[in-house]
Formats: sequence, structure tokens, C-alpha cells
Amino acid sequence: MTPSRRAVLTAMAGGALAGCAGPGSTVDRSASVTGSPSTSAAIATSTSTPGPSPSAGASSASSASRAVTRADIVARYGHAVPHTWGFDAPAVVHALPTAERVIALTFDACGGPGGSGYDRALIDFLRRREIPATLFINSRWIDANPAVFRRLAAEPLFEIANHGTRHRPLSVTGRSAYGIPGTRSAAEVYDEISGNQTKLTRLLGTPPRFFRSGTAYCDDVAARIVTALGERFVSFSVNGDGGATFTPEQVRTTVAAAPGGSIVICHMNHPRGGTARGITAAVPQLLAKGHSFTRLSDALR
Repeated sequence: MTPSRRAVLTAMAGGALAGCAGPGSTVDRSASVTGSPSTSAAIATSTSTPGPSPSAGASSASSASRAVTRADIVARYGHAVPHTWGFDAPAVVHALPTAERVIALTFDACGGPGGSGYDRALIDFLRRREIPATLFINSRWIDANPAVFRRLAAEPLFEIANHGTRHRPLSVTGRSAYGIPGTRSAAEVYDEISGNQTKLTRLLGTPPRFFRSGTAYCDDVAARIVTALGERFVSFSVNGDGGATFTPEQVRTTVAAAPGGSIVICHMNHPRGGTARGITAAVPQLLAKGHSFTRLSDALR
């Protein structure tokens, strides 16, 4: 982790990434945002079987995802021992590969009890200002908002990414984050990724390119499974709304300070939160500084 990114994440340590909890809810904040040496990417070498190279082309990755089965994943990763836990597993993307003033806004829709709302004001603002964004959408949110999902999926301004089937932290040992239990095995990691991957492929006509787990937490074995299934795990460098718990002013000041190359994480499933008003205020400030915005697929080749 670079010093600048560590500073950003440390500053955001008070904000949860649960997303489903919503403003005013009590969440487990005991997990460190940056991770301790025993749980973060401090251990750089893994003895587990390495997965496919993250630099593989999108077409070959998609072909691989069609061929890889649950049994394949269990056979390959079922006995692998994770060596990291947090936001910094190998092959996880945290920032855009550019030093230019380009920012990727990403918005999670987590689904489930308390997390299936739709922030229409936020999306309408992005439409009016023609601000592209990547929407990480959970399977349960799609089920709760089928008509809204179809419209969003049809708009070139937005791209749809995979936010999992049940919004679980991605672990092969059952580790939790912010009080949300993680997947407990390689088989459950497969289910969490592929369940929504299959749904999105059917609805979109093509498989999603990017994946973010519930809470954005993962271990290094789970991250390799994401790659094996043909997607790229995308985390963040700026926590824009603290899991939909920030006030509008907190969102504004945090997002407006994002440097070029940032991947900003916010939420689009809590219309009563501060995200929409904060983004509405922050985006004009960033544009005035000379920044532009991009979808992940247009920046990550």
C-alpha cells in the first residue's frame, strides 16, 4: 500500500463499507480500514496455487469463466490457505493506471433488508451532467428493482458490475467485516461470484468485467478465484460516503479532494443518506479543477 493511499484509508476509518446498514444504523467498526500486519497484505508471499494472470485479456477471461465450474474451483483452491485479509490482496485494483486528472465514480447497490432502496436524485444528477459511472449491483437489488435495473443497464453512460449474490465479504475461511459474515469456503466464494455473474450475463447479454465483494473485503485466495472466473476485483482509493453513513458535507469534502486516478466508492441504494447531495456538490468542484470522469471499462483495459 502506498503512503498516500494509506493516508486516505486511515482518514476514512470511521466510515463503514457495509452499505446495507444505511444511515443511522449500528455496524461493527472494529475491523481496521487499513488492516493490521497480521490481517492485511503485509505477508506478500503466498504458498497457495497461483491463479491466472490478471493481465489476461477480457475475451480470454470470459472464455475461462464459461469453462470453470464449482468443482474446478474447489479442486484448485479448496485447500489453499489465505495470507491476507482486507482491501489489498494481490491483483485487486485500487486506482486507475493514469496520472491524469481522471476519476472513476463507482456506486454500490447492496440489496437485502435495508439496502434495496434507489437513490433517484443521485442517478438523475449524473444523467443531467452526463457523468459516467460504474454501478456495482448485487443480485438482491436487481430482484427488488427490476425495472430500474433494466433502464440503468440500457444507458451507455453507466456500466454494470458484479457486487455479488448475497453481499458477503469474500473469504475462504468465514471471516467477517463490519458484522457481515463472510463466505466460508472456496465453494461459497464461487457461489457468491457466479450467482450474480450468471444473472448479469443473462440480463446484459455479456458477462460483467468487474467484481467488488460486499464490504470490499477479501482474502488473497478469494481474489484469485475472482480472476479465475473471468472478472477483475476492483476496490477503491477514496471512500466517498462511508458506507452511506456520511453527511452531505462529509461526502462533498471527501470526494472533492479526490486526486486524479482515484476510484471513488459510494452507494446508490440509500436515498435518504447524504450521498446524492454530496456528489451533486463535489462533481462541479472537480470539473472546475480540470478533472474528468470515466467508467472503469474505459480506463482499465
